[in-house]
Amino acid sequence: MSPGTHRLFAYACLALSMSLVGSYVALSKPLAAAIPVFLLAWLRFGIGGLAMVHWLRKPHGELPMTPQTKKLLFLESFLGNFLFSVCMLFGVSMTSAVSAGVIMASIPAVVALMSWAFLRERIGLRIWGAVACAALGIALLGLAKPEGEASNAASSWLGNLLVFGAVLCEASYAVIGKKLTGALGPKRITSLINLWGFALVSPFGLYMARDFDFGSVQPGIWVLLVFYSLAASVWTVWLWMTGLKGVPAAQGGVFTVMLPVSAALVGVFALGEHLATVQLLAFVLALAGVVLATLPVKTRALR
Repeated sequence: MSPGTHRLFAYACLALSMSLVGSYVALSKPLAAAIPVFLLAWLRFGIGGLAMVHWLRKPHGELPMTPQTKKLLFLESFLGNFLFSVCMLFGVSMTSAVSAGVIMASIPAVVALMSWAFLRERIGLRIWGAVACAALGIALLGLAKPEGEASNAASSWLGNLLVFGAVLCEASYAVIGKKLTGALGPKRITSLINLWGFALVSPFGLYMARDFDFGSVQPGIWVLLVFYSLAASVWTVWLWMTGLKGVPAAQGGVFTVMLPVSAALVGVFALGEHLATVQLLAFVLALAGVVLATLPVKTRALR
């Protein structure tokens, strides 16, 4: 595979990963309404773990994990799986999917800042321009009040705060993931952090399962749960780790703009939330940021 083709493949993986994340963020709203959050998270990790149990086996040729790698695996799961799921599920249950998309516009900027602070990556003007373009575009969503907004102002405020907590977790996930890809393969990372997530949420999930009436859940919700579990635990993580192997974390972080875009679109077309003209303009600006970040650059500009 040529360098150019490899780069395009990495971009495609990152974009698809974040689009799927945005989709299940929005679709988790009806899930959280039908199943308690901690039980929902526990079922998600359990279903995902069953789907990729064969990925847990150490591949031939992989070096033994160092204490630093084990620590990073735990942090990746604790922040990117456990806390992200809790903040996101509680948050979207209190606000609208479009509002969640507005807040998640800050992810690329937070990833870029964390990459600069912790990975010492150089952030070029073009990447900063892409981050600004993406953030400005999605921020326009805030100019139009979505019809699906929570009626209780205090509840909406708390939901928005929890979604921002998920933003911090997602940015940490992107930066830590970049370090992990230098030590482990994407499948191994995906399976191990899911196993940690299952272990962390099991005490809460089992407690909630004791008195929950599983028979009250409609068949459509179970189908949605399977999609959510596979998307959140398997597909998006593998795609993200595969893509990060070929691009810097700060540049990969720009693709997180696909998360709020897809979350807002699913909120509109699947959940019946309102989309105004200004929001369409926001999507155009957001996608322009992705184009700006992924245009080929001259080697001289990278020195």
